[in-house]
Amino acid sequence: MLSLYGVFYLDIFRIVTMFGSLAMFFYGMELMGNGLKKSSGDTLRSILERMTKSTLTGMITGMLVTAIIQSSSATIVLTVGLMAAGILNLRQSVTIVMGANIGTTVTAQIIRLMDVEASGNIFLMLINPTFLAPLTLVVGVILVLFVKKGMSAGIGEILVGFGILFLGLIGMKDSVTPLAQSPVFLTTLEQFSKLPLLGLVTGVVVTVIVQSSSAVIGMMQALSTTGAMKFELIYPIVMGINIGTCIVTAILCSIGTTRDAKRTAVAHILFNVIGTFVFMLIIALIHRLGGLTWLWAMQVNSGVIADFQTLFNVLTAIMLMPFTDLLVKASMAIVKPSADEEVRASEKGMLDEKLLLAPGLAVGAASRALAYMGKLAKDNLALSLAQFVNYSSDISDAIISKEDRIDSFADRADNFLIKLSKALDTGSDEGEINLLMQATPDFERIGDYATNLNELALKLHNSRVDFSEKALYELGVIGEAVLEIVDLTVTAIKEDDEAIARRIEPLEEVIDDMVLVLRDNHTGRLKADNCTVQGGLIFLEALTNIERAADQCSNIALHMLARSDRSISLNHHVYLKKLHEDGGDEYRAEFEMQRKRYLSRVTADNGDEQEPVEADTELAQIGLFP
Repeated sequence: MLSLYGVFYLDIFRIVTMFGSLAMFFYGMELMGNGLKKSSGDTLRSILERMTKSTLTGMITGMLVTAIIQSSSATIVLTVGLMAAGILNLRQSVTIVMGANIGTTVTAQIIRLMDVEASGNIFLMLINPTFLAPLTLVVGVILVLFVKKGMSAGIGEILVGFGILFLGLIGMKDSVTPLAQSPVFLTTLEQFSKLPLLGLVTGVVVTVIVQSSSAVIGMMQALSTTGAMKFELIYPIVMGINIGTCIVTAILCSIGTTRDAKRTAVAHILFNVIGTFVFMLIIALIHRLGGLTWLWAMQVNSGVIADFQTLFNVLTAIMLMPFTDLLVKASMAIVKPSADEEVRASEKGMLDEKLLLAPGLAVGAASRALAYMGKLAKDNLALSLAQFVNYSSDISDAIISKEDRIDSFADRADNFLIKLSKALDTGSDEGEINLLMQATPDFERIGDYATNLNELALKLHNSRVDFSEKALYELGVIGEAVLEIVDLTVTAIKEDDEAIARRIEPLEEVIDDMVLVLRDNHTGRLKADNCTVQGGLIFLEALTNIERAADQCSNIALHMLARSDRSISLNHHVYLKKLHEDGGDEYRAEFEMQRKRYLSRVTADNGDEQEPVEADTELAQIGLFP
């Protein structure tokens, strides 16, 4: 009885030791990876940005970054972040993923140091983990606890993690050694050897549970010290581990990320599944034909496992590197474009550089594209103004998405117009190109002001303060005016119509007058305690952004008119001053008409006699007015 108790106690002791050692291994790997990321995060990000121009350099970059931070998942998460920022495209991310598969094998190559036999060699004794692990722990703890300067904390974490990792491996190795005499363990391994598919599934499942391919490979390397593992057992498990790690990546890339992130995960899965299928097929054929008989029964150690994992990943990458574009297309076919992506693709086509082959046609296409960009800015203005009445986070997301499209459009337009200006012969089109180059940042700023208004609406919503009915009415009237001036500007650009451009400045002057009146009206409400101070500040900021949006429209109109009157561009301030003092009959008629349409509605008895806003206005349609 005592004997049975002793055996049971010994087994429990070894099991607890094994799991404790495994916990140390996991923690050491996590700590080492965190230290590496802290010490080199910005550098790695910069490397990923610059070194992914071709399939080969992208693959090498992914391999090196993963080798440094010891985690393919971390590399892919970093890649997805750069994709979301627009720094990397899908093709670049796929090449990084292919390289990350190779880089993740470095951990196994480091772990194989445990098999090194020193045999009196001082150098081999120094790099043996039984000596190196305690040494790195001591140095790492000194750096973390006592130095605490510069990068010392990050380097200290790396060393402490390295030491804990190997102490965990040493503990695992010692705790599993008796398994070599366990009939149950040996019988289980024999059954796995006969069923490669079972080994493959086991590798997948364990890796998904553990969430780290390096950790599972490390566990296998520790078990190999029993001397009971053969090649026919380990090769399907290693392949399963590779598939398991890309499933982990797929989970990481599917939570709250873009469709391109999901496509990266799909490409990773396709890459590993295709590689595994091809290798399993080749190995099965060789086995069936009786080739390499010595290999199947070969006893494997830590080094053999590391070498096979590296060989498998390198050959898979070499085999599939020429088919990178097909992997990208397959991932896009599986994760289909959203409606927003289709719109963006259509927008990108508006400034297709193939148009540069016919510069005359390209000028007209650029004008239409810029008008489209102005329409996006106008849409955002309308949506942002409506946010003051009924704030919606969904509408806010739509505004932010559209602003991103406007910014992207502006960048492409700048590049397109610069190239177009070089392709044009000296002539009349030069004035048009100059106009478009000046108008692009103006439309972009209108989009920025719309975003500012949306942020102010959020501020109002979060403060649980509402504008008074009169303030909302006034905001609606001036909002209608600013939408009209943007619409006039877009139409003038689209139709290249200077007559419409001349209607812009009178309305801009009316908007300036309205801003002054509305500020006075608002001051009166503050004195009468009809408005809160916080709400009042937001109202004033909203007026400032509306006024600046109108100013951008005035700039575009002046650039249009300057094409036929160079004196305007030489001193547009003098031109505007003369225009406001005496712009002629046409200017005065337009100015008076717009004053009646807008300014009179906010000045009559300080707004008591309010004329209804026209039912067909954009603000009425989106609900700013009852």
